[in-house]
Amino acid sequence: MKVKAIKKRFVVTALTIATLLLTAVPCGKATADESAKTVDVMFLHDTHSHLNEFATVEDGASQLLGGFAKIKTLIQEQKEKNPETLLLDAGDFSMGTLIQVVFEEEAPEIRMLGELGFDATTLGNHEFDYKAKGLANMMNHAVASGDILPEMVVCNVDWDSMKAAGLTGDQQLLWDAFENYGVEDYIVVEKNDVRIAVTGVFGEDSLSCVPNCPLVFREPVEAVKETVAEIRKKENVDMIVCVSHSGTWEEADKSEDEILAKSVPELDLIISGHTHTKLDEPIVHGDTYIVSAAEYGKYLGSLSMTQQSDGRWEMDSYELITVDSSIVPDAATQNKIDALMDMVDSKYLEQFGYTRDEILCTNEIEFVSGSDTSVLHTELNLGSIMADAYTYAVDALSDSDANPVDVAVVPSGTIRDTYAKGNITTENVFNSFSLGIGEDGIPGYPLISVYLTGKELKTVAEIDASISDFMTTARLYTDGLYWNYNPNRMILNKVTDVYLCNGEEERVELEDDKLYRVVTDYYTSQMLGGVTDLSYGLLSIVPKFADGTPVTDYTDAIVTVDGKELKAWAAIAAYMTSFDDTDGDGIGNVPAKYGTPEGRKVVEDSKNLGDLLKNPNRFFFLIIGVILLLLVIIIVVIILLIKVIKRLCHLKIRE
Repeated sequence: MKVKAIKKRFVVTALTIATLLLTAVPCGKATADESAKTVDVMFLHDTHSHLNEFATVEDGASQLLGGFAKIKTLIQEQKEKNPETLLLDAGDFSMGTLIQVVFEEEAPEIRMLGELGFDATTLGNHEFDYKAKGLANMMNHAVASGDILPEMVVCNVDWDSMKAAGLTGDQQLLWDAFENYGVEDYIVVEKNDVRIAVTGVFGEDSLSCVPNCPLVFREPVEAVKETVAEIRKKENVDMIVCVSHSGTWEEADKSEDEILAKSVPELDLIISGHTHTKLDEPIVHGDTYIVSAAEYGKYLGSLSMTQQSDGRWEMDSYELITVDSSIVPDAATQNKIDALMDMVDSKYLEQFGYTRDEILCTNEIEFVSGSDTSVLHTELNLGSIMADAYTYAVDALSDSDANPVDVAVVPSGTIRDTYAKGNITTENVFNSFSLGIGEDGIPGYPLISVYLTGKELKTVAEIDASISDFMTTARLYTDGLYWNYNPNRMILNKVTDVYLCNGEEERVELEDDKLYRVVTDYYTSQMLGGVTDLSYGLLSIVPKFADGTPVTDYTDAIVTVDGKELKAWAAIAAYMTSFDDTDGDGIGNVPAKYGTPEGRKVVEDSKNLGDLLKNPNRFFFLIIGVILLLLVIIIVVIILLIKVIKRLCHLKIRE
């Protein structure tokens, strides 16, 4: 009996010890104890000069969103809980509203990031919109202001190769400005006894969005790998964060920040800018978290992380705070923004005959959001009204006595915001097309006028139908050119019908060899090479002058009014002021026609065999020919292999 009792006691004790051991062993991620280090982070990216709140369409409704003064209120509330909250921005802080017109002289965007208390930022592609001189001036004036500024980190500028080749004038300007500002590959900050290394990176797609970029960049992943290795060698840090202007994409092979997370697993957190992605939940690869908070400061990202026993970090909370009208703006911050905005009328708009608060028309139409123009693949009223504006302004205002405009083209990549219901002001219109600077040195890309053949206009339709799913900035919206396409058809053969629609809304057939006058913006002309590359040269078009000679310098094709560049935004403003006053209040009204589709781009979503094969174009026969050639080659190779095998078999039999 005594032996049985001892055995029983032994079994109970063993089970108890085993239970205690099992509960002590971590399952999955390593657990943190009560004394574990914690970090709070708030973040932005792609604010695009949206210092003030703005009227837009979000979730299908017109509303007021954003504003740095409201963001300051949210940051102050967070800092009352944790004064050591880390504030990070992932680039494209400029180019998007009227305040950008004093980007060079006043550097308002980066100074206001400093006013909010941001610890670090990086460069986005739109920081290069005013070219090397503009970016250098912005950085130098920011430093000269004496304001507190965020640190700037970007690890993949290849100064070594540029110096080895000899710095160009633009590169020297930027080298001096980087030195003056103090741009680094990485910085180390300390928050609540947590040492955090912050590096920044400029993505490959970002680089492709900078026409004639003056700088040379190293491959992003390799540059971050080397920077992280340097950090681990030289710095005793608890956490490594990357502010990346690379972005996430639905296509796995294009999702640069996901590739970065997988390739550099030492990164704990990636703040992902560039693609304007709204991540309601973080993307997680291994121990690396990727977060994004959409664009224009509509949301402020907020997260908390705790260090685990293995040294890695686990996210405890994550939220995208909507910056809406329920948030009371910080008065002192708003006063600083107002002072900067007061410069806009006198320094910029006065020369165009507008003021920023001037009401151009009243709108009762529900326009799609700016982001919809890249996501959706059909006719959209926002693209239509902008294309119509180009046609109107060039025909009604330009110096040229050339032929009337046949086609106006607006790519989604140039549409920066939409028109909410209510009064549309000069500022609203500028915000809808706020890109770049002209050859005249004045902010705002101008319109250009070129000629394309009817055959090339058919190619324009095919670019939208076949290429824009891979390059969504090439979704095209037009006036004058109408087409039907079937997304189920063979690539480069998706368009089933394409024609012109004249001012009387009558169908006009395209003549392959005839030249047609086409109007678009200057930025679009510089990005034609990207479409050509994606289609391996098959969909290239050659813009021409009226006499048929190719355009080699697009500055020669700029549209002027009274000798001055016709800016794209000013063309839209002129169109808005031309609207009839239909309700008798003295202000024009957006025409009702924009409330319903007009058949400019018709989607024929059919898998019927007849619909898949009807009206084949030259690319269809080319692709079929290539496929048949490959089949013939495969069959020939198989026949030859069979003969070789038979011969070998015969030789073996003889042996």
